[in-house]
Amino acid sequence: MSQRWRKRPEGSNWGDFGPDDQRGRLNLIDEKKVLQAADEIRTGQTFCLSLPLDYPGGNVLSPVRFPPRLQPVIRNDEPYYNYEWRKKEERLTDIASDDAVLLYTQYSTQWDALAHRGSLFDVGDDGNPVPVYYNGYRAGEDVVMGEAGDVAAHALGIENMATHGVQGRGVLVDLYSHCGEFPRREVGYDQLMRIMEADNVEVEQGDILCLWTGLDRMILRMNKQPDASLKEACAVLDGHDKRLLQWITDSGIAAIASDNLAVENVRKSGPDCCTTTLPLHEHCLFKLGIHLGELWHLAELAEWLHAHGRHRFMLTAPPLHLPGAVGSPVMPTATV
Repeated sequence: MSQRWRKRPEGSNWGDFGPDDQRGRLNLIDEKKVLQAADEIRTGQTFCLSLPLDYPGGNVLSPVRFPPRLQPVIRNDEPYYNYEWRKKEERLTDIASDDAVLLYTQYSTQWDALAHRGSLFDVGDDGNPVPVYYNGYRAGEDVVMGEAGDVAAHALGIENMATHGVQGRGVLVDLYSHCGEFPRREVGYDQLMRIMEADNVEVEQGDILCLWTGLDRMILRMNKQPDASLKEACAVLDGHDKRLLQWITDSGIAAIASDNLAVENVRKSGPDCCTTTLPLHEHCLFKLGIHLGELWHLAELAEWLHAHGRHRFMLTAPPLHLPGAVGSPVMPTATV
């Protein structure tokens, strides 16, 4: 039993990787799993699985997240951009530029840290629910916001993922070929199993599950001017399907990444008994310590794998080593 909790959520794995674990199911990607991933490299060809970080453009998909904004560093009391050093010393011919960026960490291709979503839960088994995150880490104590608005996840921050390395075997499921763009399909356990069986896709413990829905191609096609149709297009997982959530538990997958926003449907109303707006997030981030990747660019990899009768590849996808962040841009690379 952890000092942070007397009772853990039903169906969770809190404490299974140790009382102070902050990596969750990434612990299943060990040296053996990395070597298994390396065995999938046959041609040496690589695929960049990141959208340009200024995509999707605008804030149609998420009204609270905005594109990155570059600005010059100030040096010698002026913008240090196309700066001519002869201003300081006439003989110098150097020209230099240096920039800074205001970056919303979950605007584009990203990983969610385990501090991204928590829940009110009775960890003390005393009838008093308190706001906590994976493994019982506390809001306000471990994940904090100061009076000046400064924030930091002193536990479960993205740096725990970064220091692990995030290199293992990816397994891609092609939802797009079965579901298309319109109308949006909510994929539950039964349909996911049918698709995987039809395409001979096998998932094993420690694999990183990658779901291609086709939304990445729509985003790129819209050329940073997206419209609301993105919110009604392409497949999403049905987070309210309890059999699907149980399969995620039983499969032993280490992480899930998709080319859509949130992996699951963010606008679906659940049954009255449901106490979360994002049940798959709650199940993965809060209960199981499964990191979620969103808005990845999987189309080119998916088409190559299909053409070569393959589904597995080596995936290298560490986030930024940014201590205290609850999410991070990522530039994943698939090697086949």
